This record gives sequence, structure tokens and C-alpha cells, in this order.
Amino acid sequence: MLQNVVKLLVSILSIGLANAQLDFPAGKGPGQGKHIVLVSGDEEYRSEEALPQLAGILSKRHGFHCTVLFAIDPATGNVRPDVATNIPGLEALGKADLLILFTRFRDLPDDQMKHFANYLETGKPIIAMRTATHAFQMKSSATYARFSWNSKEYEGGFGKQVLGETWAGHHGKHNVESTLGVIAQGEQTHPILRGVKQIWGPSDVYNVRNPLDPTIRALVLGQILTGMSPADAPVEGPRNSPMMPVAWIKAYTTPKGKQPRIFTTTMGAAEDLLSAGVRRMLVNAVYWGLKLEGKIKANSDVSLIGEYKPTHFSFGGYKKGLMPEDFRPK
Repeated sequence: MLQNVVKLLVSILSIGLANAQLDFPAGKGPGQGKHIVLVSGDEEYRSEEALPQLAGILSKRHGFHCTVLFAIDPATGNVRPDVATNIPGLEALGKADLLILFTRFRDLPDDQMKHFANYLETGKPIIAMRTATHAFQMKSSATYARFSWNSKEYEGGFGKQVLGETWAGHHGKHNVESTLGVIAQGEQTHPILRGVKQIWGPSDVYNVRNPLDPTIRALVLGQILTGMSPADAPVEGPRNSPMMPVAWIKAYTTPKGKQPRIFTTTMGAAEDLLSAGVRRMLVNAVYWGLKLEGKIKANSDVSLIGEYKPTHFSFGGYKKGLMPEDFRPK
């Protein structure tokens, strides 16, 4: 009798977990055999819309098995980006080959955060998008407080130590000035930029306080434009001279001496993925992170999956009352 009850509870929990995430089986392509876990959870830039689209491209066009996780309201099971304390399913990181992270100021409980911390220790690659520089604000956990974006113990927390920068403010004018990516001098042949042409997004350039940090190799610089169109003129004056990095790789060594490949871009809002250049850069970064750069094709298919009409970024602007399955590209 007890065994039957236990089996029933396990079944219920499994069903609940399945409903809290999106799974994308691998299609045909070089990524077969590799599992990518994409973790969303930001209140503003619609990571809950961007990551399912990116997962669809990676699975259908490139053969990667992808799992997308969300910030979930535990009372309803709905996707709630403003719930900073719950991202179920992080145990999937235990079998992941690569993590794509797009969170902001998360305060996760220890039983969830431990999966992220364990992943870091494995030395596996990370692709970080937009607000991942300030991915955590651990108000309630002494165990993982060091990951906080403003940590003094572990200067700048996860963002600064692992990715190369934490939250440092807006350099462009938010929701007024967009970003045109300019490939850094000498980096045109880097595998992440193979076949990448125009890189543009309506999200603005973030400030990076240490653009000359020797552990950071800037691949793309952010030219601030005067408006919200790629045809707008660059802003004149010192804010574009020099330009801030908006995509870079970071030399990082884990406490156990492992050296994962780390790629960070401060672009990546859901609307930024309308740019083929942004999509190609992210897809190429996945290949590079997994040491599959020899399989990156300049003309690989990075076209959008289905009808993609991302929501403009804003606080509180997420689509209400939706379950994870509602975000699957169609």
C-alpha cells in the first residue's frame, strides 16, 4: 500500500515538473547527442519568449536536445517572470552539456540553487544573455549569497567572477537608443562570428566597467544609435568612443582548475532575436562552447521557428496566465 502511494506521488511530481518546462527533442544536425538547458527568469526583457524560440532553432535546425525552464508561480503553475524565488526543473543541469542563462536578480531556494552551483563545478560551458550579468540577488540564502550581483565576499558575484561583469548600469538610453553590434578589430574570423552580418537590437548598450580586463576578449562592440531602428545614425560624442563590449568570451578557471568556455552578450532581449545576426551569433556560440566550432557553417539555418512576435520589453509586460507550453514556437 505504501509503495503504491509513493509511486503515485512520484507520478504526480513528474507530471507537475513536465508541465513546468518545455522539452525540444533533437532534430537532425551536428548537435545530436548534446543536451542544452536554457534557464529563463527576468522581469523585463521577455526571456520566457526568447529562450523557447532559441531552443526551437537549436533543436529543429541544428539537432540539439533542448530543455527550457521558467520562473513559475507555485500557486498556479503559470509562468511568472516576477516570481524571483522559483525555477523548477534545475536538476536537469545534472545531465546538461551546456547552459544558456537569461535570468535577473533571482533569489532561489537552496534546493534549487544547488543544481546551478553543481553545474559550475563541472566546468561545462555557459552562454549568458543580457541580464545574466546580474543573474542572482540571494537575499534569503547564506549558502549561496556569494552568487549575488553585488557580493562583497565574492566581488561582483557570479556575473563578475564567472562572466566578467556584474550590473553596472545603462550606457545607452533605455528604450530610446538601440544597439548596433560592431565586430571588434581582429575578431572577424572568430568562430562565434562566422557568417554573422548585421547585429542589431532595440535593447540598449549596457555599461561594462572593465572593458580592458585581461580575462575578457571582446568580440563585438556596441555602437549606440540615436533611435530604435538599425538605420538610425550613431550617437555622437564620448559614449561611442570607445564603444562598450556587448559580446565577449571570458577566461575563467573553476576552483578545481577546470576551464569552461564562457560566452556573454548583453544583447538578447526577445525582440533582439528578430535580428538574424543576433541569432547566428548565439547559435555559433553554442557550437563554440561545446568545442564544435569546426562544424559551424557560415550559411547554417538560423531562421525563426513559426510566427514569432515578441513582446516589447517592459516591467510587468509579460503575458499573463500562460503555461510553459503556451510559449512553444508554432
